[in-house]
Amino acid sequence: MKQDARDKIIPAIDIIGGKCVRLTRGDYARCTTYPGDPLSVASRFEEAGFSRLHLVDLDGARAGKVVNAAALDRVVSRVSARVDFSGGIRSLDDARRVLDAGATWACIGSMAAEQPERVMEWMDYLGDDRLIIMIDVLDGKLRVRGWLEETDVAPAELVDAYRGRIRHLACTDISRDGTFDGPNIPLYEELRARYPGIILVASGGARDLEDVRRLVEAGVDGVIVGKALHEGRISLDEFR
Repeated sequence: MKQDARDKIIPAIDIIGGKCVRLTRGDYARCTTYPGDPLSVASRFEEAGFSRLHLVDLDGARAGKVVNAAALDRVVSRVSARVDFSGGIRSLDDARRVLDAGATWACIGSMAAEQPERVMEWMDYLGDDRLIIMIDVLDGKLRVRGWLEETDVAPAELVDAYRGRIRHLACTDISRDGTFDGPNIPLYEELRARYPGIILVASGGARDLEDVRRLVEAGVDGVIVGKALHEGRISLDEFR
């Protein structure tokens, strides 16, 4: 299971002010800062054998523009793991710059929810496979702009708006994020049943390898794990 888990786990590196942090339920006032800069943390994850990383520019998500591009540059220039980058990507130029910097995928959240037609135009330029559509869910509805603004849009309503164009979908249950309450398995089972052909990544609530196993059994293709790795509930020594 440990090898299988390593293949499914996508370690998260959330960044504020150039530092590695984690929020609880997306609340910027409930922020924990961890030792090490993004590059040193990314290097530790790579040394443990993880082949993909999830970088989140929390400053950018709140500001509406990419802020921590320098952290992305440092990571992709020194680490061979594939990187997806999220936070503040609100234009085609933003997405192109992130990909040109070396990210394998650009993650689109707020724009994906607010302007799907425009994001499909980005797909025409960049390729469906280079964009990850991020949906952040609280009480059955999407949140946008760093999880700070509510919408009336349901997850399926958004995915259906893309008319089969989505190749990669990442879904966070905000109510579980950073809480160690366990993942919302029914949410991912529902998404998998409705969209069997999409590459589905789960985020929020994973506490240990057993939770990763349960998510894989629910049909997800990857599991973003943040606090459980940073705080040692899932030990990197288990994978060395």
